[in-house]
Amino acid sequence: MYKNIAAALFALTLPALIPQMAHSETVMQKVARTGVLKAGTSKDALPFAYVDSQGKLTGYSVDMLGIIQQQLEKELGKKIQLKLVGLSPAERIPNIVNRQVDIVCDASSFTWERDKKVDFSVSYGVTGTQILIKKESNLGSPESLIGKRVGVLAQTTNEQAIKRTQPKAKLVYLQTRAEGFTALQQGKIDAFASDSILLEGWLQTAKNPDDFAIAPPRPYSREGIACMVPENNSKFLDSVNYSLVKFMQGFVNVNPKYVTIFDRWFGPQGAVYLNRDLRDLTVETMQLMIEFREEIPQGDL
Repeated sequence: MYKNIAAALFALTLPALIPQMAHSETVMQKVARTGVLKAGTSKDALPFAYVDSQGKLTGYSVDMLGIIQQQLEKELGKKIQLKLVGLSPAERIPNIVNRQVDIVCDASSFTWERDKKVDFSVSYGVTGTQILIKKESNLGSPESLIGKRVGVLAQTTNEQAIKRTQPKAKLVYLQTRAEGFTALQQGKIDAFASDSILLEGWLQTAKNPDDFAIAPPRPYSREGIACMVPENNSKFLDSVNYSLVKFMQGFVNVNPKYVTIFDRWFGPQGAVYLNRDLRDLTVETMQLMIEFREEIPQGDL
């Protein structure tokens, strides 16, 4: 009888214990146990992370996740499946905190507020906040945004950059970047704020690019692109950082393997061609990231 009561009590408490058990397990322990790395990424952040014509999540940041996957396989001595999950900007941090995903790599930027909830990797790219406008509007300066309808996605650094730049702008909250581009085309907003490279990606694939422009010439903010992981997972973060620095060191040293990855997204024939200024800034950022770290042996590149 007592055994039956004990079993019943255990069955009742088990659902409450499972979330606690999951949170007590580190990411490395979970990946080693399951053989799966569950990664969140964007669905509409061309060229960082987006859904291609075949419905597959792909992009520069997805390639970084592939490099991280390979490093984990080497460290854990087993095959690791990379399972991608498409997330909106507002879903990223909650999914990490609740351990629904092990890592997020898309077009995420470091902020002190975000850093209170998650940990960031080294930056493996750089972008900034600019606005997409109709050419005839001549918007761009902080003063020109007073009273203007500026589309933003909630809980993004772009939203914060516009608030700092011009508190008197009228923010219009949109669900997706595609919705933002459409709203601008239809005249429902006067400008759409997003990452510089994402705006450039849209402009280079638009049917009528001559009708639009990216402003101002100098972004309202500069931001490094990084991955986010759950807090207190230093061993996993070490592996992520090692993977990203390995990629950047290889690219800066003109290793064909890593140059090919970069050019697939940002080269002359890539998804989004970076102009010379943006490319130079990206390379400078990579050099800075690897400059103060021990050089990775050539045999490991």
